[in-house]
Amino acid sequence: MKKLALTSLLVLIALAISVLSLSPLAVRVGARGGQQPATNPSATGMGVGTGAAKASTKLAYPEAKRVEQVDDYFGTKVADPYRWLEDENSAETKQWVEDENKVTFAYLDTIPYRAQIKTRLETLQNYPRFTAPTRRGDWYFFSKNDGLQNQNVQYMQKGLNGAPELLLDPNKLSADGTSKLAAFSLSRSGKYLGYGVSQGGSDWSNVYVMEVASRQTLPDKLEWIKASGVSWRGDEGFYYSRYPAPEKGKEMTTRNEFQAVYFHKVGTPQSADELVYEDKENSLRFHNVVVTEDDRFAVLSVSERAKHKGNALFYRDLSKSEKTFSPIVAEIGDDGYRLIDEVNGRFLLETNHKAPNGRVISFDPASPDEQNWKDVLPEKAEPLEGVNSAGGKLFATYLKDVTTRAYVYSLSGKLENEIVMPGPGSIPEAAPGTTRSFSGNADDKVVFYTFASFNFPPTIYLYDIAGRRKSLFRSVDIPGFNSGDYETRQVFYTSKDGTRVPMFLVHKKGIKLDGNNPTLLYGYGGFNITSSPNFNALRIALLEQGFVYASANMRGGGEYGEKWHEAGTKLKKQNVFDDFIAAAEFLIKDKITSPGRLAIHGVSNGGLLVGAVANQRPELFKAVIQQAGVMDMLRFHKFTIGWNWAADYGSANANEAEFKALYAYSPIHNIKPGTTYPATLITTADHDDRVVPAHSFKYAATLQAAQGGDSPVLIRIDTKSGHGASSTTKQLEQTADIYAFLMTSLGVTPKY
Repeated sequence: MKKLALTSLLVLIALAISVLSLSPLAVRVGARGGQQPATNPSATGMGVGTGAAKASTKLAYPEAKRVEQVDDYFGTKVADPYRWLEDENSAETKQWVEDENKVTFAYLDTIPYRAQIKTRLETLQNYPRFTAPTRRGDWYFFSKNDGLQNQNVQYMQKGLNGAPELLLDPNKLSADGTSKLAAFSLSRSGKYLGYGVSQGGSDWSNVYVMEVASRQTLPDKLEWIKASGVSWRGDEGFYYSRYPAPEKGKEMTTRNEFQAVYFHKVGTPQSADELVYEDKENSLRFHNVVVTEDDRFAVLSVSERAKHKGNALFYRDLSKSEKTFSPIVAEIGDDGYRLIDEVNGRFLLETNHKAPNGRVISFDPASPDEQNWKDVLPEKAEPLEGVNSAGGKLFATYLKDVTTRAYVYSLSGKLENEIVMPGPGSIPEAAPGTTRSFSGNADDKVVFYTFASFNFPPTIYLYDIAGRRKSLFRSVDIPGFNSGDYETRQVFYTSKDGTRVPMFLVHKKGIKLDGNNPTLLYGYGGFNITSSPNFNALRIALLEQGFVYASANMRGGGEYGEKWHEAGTKLKKQNVFDDFIAAAEFLIKDKITSPGRLAIHGVSNGGLLVGAVANQRPELFKAVIQQAGVMDMLRFHKFTIGWNWAADYGSANANEAEFKALYAYSPIHNIKPGTTYPATLITTADHDDRVVPAHSFKYAATLQAAQGGDSPVLIRIDTKSGHGASSTTKQLEQTADIYAFLMTSLGVTPKY
């Protein structure tokens, strides 16, 4: 979702899901989304379910033809027999998708408790959920979901005690509830709202403008926006980034190139927008402009993740009507820079330049040389998770063994106090697509933040800046859930090369850990994203049935700063897989579970993780849940925004060393015919234009053909959904099928 974000635009891409994103500094996105753990039958009354027998009968899969397609990589010939599945518009691919879904849903339909699981999930999800408020003038803005609404509804109220008034209901944007907000940005005064709408889960969005007082949506409509926020300049208009319109019919797969920055003036057509910045020489660069809170400066971030982890940074003084950008950092490298604020003409910047754990510096445009940069928050032993300014203070969070510590500093960097958290946990972003953990403006007297952990639902706190006091602002009540019934503990285990790796374990209190507990091991391990302690109400449906949920914090993530991240990238990517395998071995050795009761789960980059690990150690696992994974490591850069991942993965076309490293673990290239593989459920969706469905299509066809055992290999292909579920309905349907598959595979009969 939270990490050192190099730029707000990069942050937007990594959302989500779990998400596989870009971020030099470290995309500030919490790798949320994972499923849960297992427990022992005797403690919960679980036994082998009748549905489990289905796994012993080998399924008949749709025929997938093989073609003679061979590519040459530095003298190595690589076959790609299912290349035809990359064409999502072909009649053959559409027929294959239809046939695969028939097999998958026929199998799922035989699981006797599948409907009860879905009903239980609906009950667990049916509670009011809020976001922390944001102030504009006398008005506070926030979102709320009554429980089972497909999309969160946006509200505003006068003062903190005023009556909420409806501002925007995204549930009315489409009949089936699959259109959702992709951006939400209020002008400085709160006069206008710029909001993005994505259809069916796509990363593409259209941006619209609303006059807040009248709730009227203006004629403004901006198209072909991706990896971009909306940054207002007063009430006049805003900066945004867009791509040229893709070829018709190829919107979901065409490689995205030549992003450019524009300024849109309220009340004018997109055709009249002012081109602010473009680069016709470098097609694979992100360009994003943000405006300082006082409207004085526009700051441009430029990154090229196809080559480097970091970004360049430029500015122009709007008060002087400057039209050119002056450099803060002129060249793109592997260091990231992010604007925090501008104070009296000086920029406060977050960077990992000469500070792998992150620091905050002050940059004076009048003395731009690096020797004149001044440390405001010097690098610490703990990685800087995030920092933002509000109420004339700096609010900084650091990671201590994957858990968040929060501190208040003066704008000059003097420590004033710690904001003590309720326990080990995390502070999610105050709003999706931002890097602000604390919600507040420069002149605010109070700020808001949200705290959550595995058995601690997201709870909003108000912090009085002058009084240095926190108070509960808003909590949630989940029907039938008592956090005291569950426990979370952190363990440390040793990886193959001796590296000490942390992992969280969550389960019901009092269960007997005797090696027979059904367990779900989740991991991500990439893009400097931290798998933080997070809460998921749907996870309770597993925990209450005795599952143990294990969340491993492998290298490649941001848990211990840039060195930890770098140790799981490119030629060192195998470290991530070794760390995950070691987590499984620890769970077995420590008698928490056994291979016959252990499932693994990963999303996006985590899908790559579980696919690679299942190939390397299939005997360790009983079941695999692979969601929207990057499975073809030789061709990922050829689709949509995939080229952006090369800074973490490398590229098969870059050099022989990177090709060999990728080829050695690429999931579809390391499946061995005749091998007994775990029961596997693959999920993807037709509107996933981040990790295109072709990855999962080719992986499923390859694994089905190679499966030497009787365990099922199924692919669930959703419609009108994307890299993450496009609506609450879609999320509940998908999760119910995943949990039913897990329980059947692990021999669990749920008690309801």
